Amino acid sequence: MNPATADPAGAGPATGSAAGSAAVDATGSDAAPAASDPAAPADPVDPVGADPADPAGVDPTPADPAVVDPADLDDTTVEALGRLSEALETTERARGHLYSFHQLTGHADLQLDLAVELLRASGHAEQADALANELIGRNVLPDRWTFQVVEEYEDGYYRFFADLEKRIRDQLAGGRRHLHEARMKERRRGTEPRPGP
Repeated sequence: MNPATADPAGAGPATGSAAGSAAVDATGSDAAPAASDPAAPADPVDPVGADPADPAGVDPTPADPAVVDPADLDDTTVEALGRLSEALETTERARGHLYSFHQLTGHADLQLDLAVELLRASGHAEQADALANELIGRNVLPDRWTFQVVEEYEDGYYRFFADLEKRIRDQLAGGRRHLHEARMKERRRGTEPRPGP
């Protein structure tokens, strides 16, 4: 469930990331080590035949958008990319519902505080204790609040889905999006200028 007591808005706890810092020498300055310093790292050497645009070889030569002409793609490939894009969009909607689940569950947990208060005020201490001790702050899944469910989904299934869709789109269409819709627009509106937006 949502970290209710720390975040009544349901937006989840703030997270931080470690910030990098420059190396500091013995005098406290941030000057780079002298070239004669044997501990200083050697100058990097470009590997023979390395691509100057990608010297580390990280990107396995994706298709160039300037080279891939959408007009050269056959209709079946374009439709396949359109179906893949549509599936990702459906997953984006599912992701939105997951955030709704996250926020609504946290809001419900906060609403229980007033129920406990009113039960105590009306002399129903046993029932108030049951809510306070057994339900408020309860995990929605074993060892998980909803923010953890969201994080696992995003870092696992969703990220893999989005990355694979982009990889296939890069390979087949130079990274161009919505080619199926673009062709549909041309068919439905034509290519000639027309009045109106």
